[in-house]
Amino acid sequence: MRVHLRYFFSLIVVAALAGCKNNRLDVDVSDVSVPALTVNRLEQDIFKLDSLNINVQTGLYQKKYGPFYNRFINAIINKGGVSDTNYNKNLLRFVNDRDMKAAYQLTQQKFTEGSIQRLSAEVVNMTKRFHYYFPKRKLPVYFTPMMSGFNYEVVYVDSTLAIGLDMYINDPVFNKMLAWPNYQTRFMKPDYMISDLAQGWLLTEFDNSEATTNLLSHTIFYGKLMYAMDALLPETHDSLKIKYTGAQLDYCKRYEKQLWGYFAEKNRLYETNMRSIQELLTDGPFTGAISKECPPRIAMWVGWQIVRSYMDHNESVSVEQLMAETDFQKILTKSKYRP
Repeated sequence: MRVHLRYFFSLIVVAALAGCKNNRLDVDVSDVSVPALTVNRLEQDIFKLDSLNINVQTGLYQKKYGPFYNRFINAIINKGGVSDTNYNKNLLRFVNDRDMKAAYQLTQQKFTEGSIQRLSAEVVNMTKRFHYYFPKRKLPVYFTPMMSGFNYEVVYVDSTLAIGLDMYINDPVFNKMLAWPNYQTRFMKPDYMISDLAQGWLLTEFDNSEATTNLLSHTIFYGKLMYAMDALLPETHDSLKIKYTGAQLDYCKRYEKQLWGYFAEKNRLYETNMRSIQELLTDGPFTGAISKECPPRIAMWVGWQIVRSYMDHNESVSVEQLMAETDFQKILTKSKYRP
């Protein structure tokens, strides 16, 4: 019996070692130093305004929020910004609008000080990871929850990483009023906020500005973006990062070989027709070009797997070098991706 037990436990050890693949993104950032992150709740400041205090408070807000305040006003409330003659009228109209007031009340119920502090702690950890992988790039120093008028999830500008709380209340009345489809609203929940913050930030840092516009370039670009999200959020589940349900993610894993076959056949990766490319990139209930069971944005998922394979097979390539690489054919070839 002793021999059999020894043999049994040795098998367990071998199996455990075989299953423990080195995760290069599992790094300790506890000692990484980043600027202190100031949390400013712009949505609360805005809804404190009235006709008596708006002039005084505007000056205070411009100092508190810096250039971001004028950008916020210009983009959401009053084209022309603070200096425009309609600033007071349009801002007060915004804060006194019945629907905006109702949405604001919902954000205050859902996003308490405690929940915002927990989210800001996640942002700090994400910022440390960003600095670890991209040490020369600037970092946010302000984290600003706001009311976006149901227009923006995430904005990163002027050292400010801002999030539209109204985009995450997921209230049936507002969802119906705004005619948002179910496939979109099911992801407009607090669980997805940190992933949206990471993606919004990364899209600002690494835009898809290369001249090549075939399917391969878009697939690898978004694959790189998703891998960078892996680097910033290593403990966040894949379903949250790519906004798939569990069933959709299971479909991708089950039919990965067939999905890759679809991309690889008939030189489809070198397709330049933007309508055909968009069918594989845009959001929706499914990817109709493949099947009604295939999740939307399937090119992003396939690109993600290609880039993961590329980084697994090229351990000398850093995350920073990956994001700087624009030879998408090189990434595909050296990925050795064969599901």
